[in-house]
Amino acid sequence: MSTPARTAPGSGRVEGPLVAVLSKRGRFLVAEPLFERGRRVTLDGSIRRAGAAAGDIVLLGWGKRGARVVRSLGHPDVARDVLGALMLDRGLRLSFPRAVESEAVDVAQSPPGEGERAERRDLTGLATFTIDPVTARDYDDAVSAERADGGRIRMWIHIADVTAYVRPGTALERETARRATSVYVPGAVEPMLPEALSSGACSLVTGQERLAVTVELLMDGPETRSVAFHRSRIRSDARLTYDQVDRIFAGHEPPAAPWGEALAAAREVAAALRERRGRRGSLEVESAEPSFQFDESGDVVGVGYEAQTESHRVIEELMILANERVADHLAGRRLPTLYRVHDRPDPAAVERLLDQLASLDVPTPPAPRNMSPQQAGDVAREASRLVADHVRRTGHGRWALGALVLRSQKQAYYSPRNIGHAGLASARYCHFTSPIRRYPDVVAHRALLSSLGLDEVAPRPDALPDAGEYCSAAERDAMRIERDADDVCLCFLLERRLHEEGWETAFDGEIVGIIASGAFVRFGEEAFEGFIPVRRMRGDWYQLNEEETALIGEDSGRAFRLGDPVRVTVGRVDPPRGRVDLELAPD
Repeated sequence: MSTPARTAPGSGRVEGPLVAVLSKRGRFLVAEPLFERGRRVTLDGSIRRAGAAAGDIVLLGWGKRGARVVRSLGHPDVARDVLGALMLDRGLRLSFPRAVESEAVDVAQSPPGEGERAERRDLTGLATFTIDPVTARDYDDAVSAERADGGRIRMWIHIADVTAYVRPGTALERETARRATSVYVPGAVEPMLPEALSSGACSLVTGQERLAVTVELLMDGPETRSVAFHRSRIRSDARLTYDQVDRIFAGHEPPAAPWGEALAAAREVAAALRERRGRRGSLEVESAEPSFQFDESGDVVGVGYEAQTESHRVIEELMILANERVADHLAGRRLPTLYRVHDRPDPAAVERLLDQLASLDVPTPPAPRNMSPQQAGDVAREASRLVADHVRRTGHGRWALGALVLRSQKQAYYSPRNIGHAGLASARYCHFTSPIRRYPDVVAHRALLSSLGLDEVAPRPDALPDAGEYCSAAERDAMRIERDADDVCLCFLLERRLHEEGWETAFDGEIVGIIASGAFVRFGEEAFEGFIPVRRMRGDWYQLNEEETALIGEDSGRAFRLGDPVRVTVGRVDPPRGRVDLELAPD
């Protein structure tokens, strides 16, 4: 995902492309990096050719005589311009090589596997629907369901057949593997696949026949009585949104034919699966992703947080089901693929979690002495449920306490060695259901299809360790970019609000992070976040406690604890760096 590093002439430093803002310094123009502080870059005089002027964001490259302006990127006071600059600064390209785009257009019109279309299972007659956010543009998955004899339900989970278009040895394959994942920032995306495929030929859009890989299951409650896999042809009857499905479930909107009965059957299966997953012990940690609104000028004008509702859980459970069944098939036959694995937590990390929760007066489960990793996983899952109950009961600690639980866990990653997924309490798990945006899913498709004799392309076992490591790193890079982009948007929105309401505005907030030098606070209905340095906590000197859950005054004994409510004012906002400096509001 990153752009190769280079050495800046005469500097001895390794440099890649740099995003900076041009400014006047006497008679000279200099470039000051937009996303960092403390240095200025001398230019080689190519500004006029790039059409840039003082005050512009620019992309810098490195020539023989020093830095040169490659192109102008907009203005630092426009959120959309800063987001585009952030993506370039982090090594994203914002476009595909011409050869890749051309190849994608060609295969979209006539996929290499077109000759076997007649051999595909024709499932276009099934009542089929998708459920996605209202802003979605690419649709990886669709669902069909029918009631069968004996109270059973037959499910078909259809996943876009990306491997029919992305073939080994092509420029398209090399670029897809290099990107490894799509990166989503507010209002923009760096897709893994070119638009001709991601939003076009591969996307399971309504009313269009599409190529898919289908997992067919006969379900008896949460139990899978039979499973089969097909290369198929499908046609979605309806593009449903999460909000729409929640209205249907609440009885505020009637379901329509032909997909209404299929949705009801899918809901029943998902509910049974969720109940069983709760019994077998999966982590219970809720999260809400921000969704930003922009005006025509590219400024952020609002944010909303989409809660995890029943409609989300229906799709989540069905996709987990498909991922598990594919992993079962591949692991049972010892076929090479990439699994999505999640190690059990270290017992020491779980003991630390219990100490931290106890210091915050949060109920904790009993823990055996000398816990094994298996026991540590069980205790962590029970702790996550007690934390969720505590948050629901008290109304405090939603962000802070959930983060404590997550920090006690190891990070999930991709590996050719199956060790299970502790967070989902799943013995076998892989990513299969999002091949438009994740390369490991493409690997799983190839492993499955080759095992069934439906494709000659199988993953190379010797390449999988490096592929797993690379895809895991790409995922972490994408998460950092997405998190930083959200921070940038929140800062722009906060700055806008303060200009309208006054910088003296005080906000109610909650402490969500504690370090020795201060406290992180999430505040306002928009869930802004900022930092209060210890040096600005007047009236005492505050020290971090042993559990790292509170700052305690040396003389007064006053404590600022994780999850505590506080009232704050804003001292400074730095939108490009996503930084907000806070102060405690007067009592």
